[in-house]
Amino acid sequence: MSRIAKMPVTVPAGVEVNVSGQTVNVKGAGGALTLNQNALVKLNQAAGVITFEPANDSREANAMSATMRQLVNNMVNGVKQGFEKKLTLVGVGFKAQASGSKLNLSVGFSHAVDKVMPQGITVSTPTPTEIVIKGADRQRVGQVAAEVRAIRPPEPYKGKGIRYADEKVVIKETKKK
Repeated sequence: MSRIAKMPVTVPAGVEVNVSGQTVNVKGAGGALTLNQNALVKLNQAAGVITFEPANDSREANAMSATMRQLVNNMVNGVKQGFEKKLTLVGVGFKAQASGSKLNLSVGFSHAVDKVMPQGITVSTPTPTEIVIKGADRQRVGQVAAEVRAIRPPEPYKGKGIRYADEKVVIKETKKK
């Protein structure tokens, strides 16, 4: 059995996990998340602990048991404390402004770019060159951050663009005559 699947998921106080049929529902202070259960994985819930084991001895079932364990663990952590991604804007005149569920970006185009945030995702701008994206669903937070970064990815010669806060951009040397 997979090493990751052997570790049980502990359900903290204030988080409710329901396994009904083929769905796993997690509710907490951060919201409610739902996941479809895979047929290759057996879930066992007892006394605030969820364990995962493969339904058969196949390699796919072994791998899927670890995947399901990590997905449920991310759901529990997401509704308990949430996930966040930080982006920074690098460039002269580049700025961002959050208003409600919209993010307004001025990143060197002839027009401002508006990005509407999906349900369950919040955006804030502590400074005009920082963007913080928060939410309970780890996959959606990462996807929205990737979509915002794709509006103006960092270019390799000056490093201008939108980048993750911990991203290191390797600057190329300019062409010499």
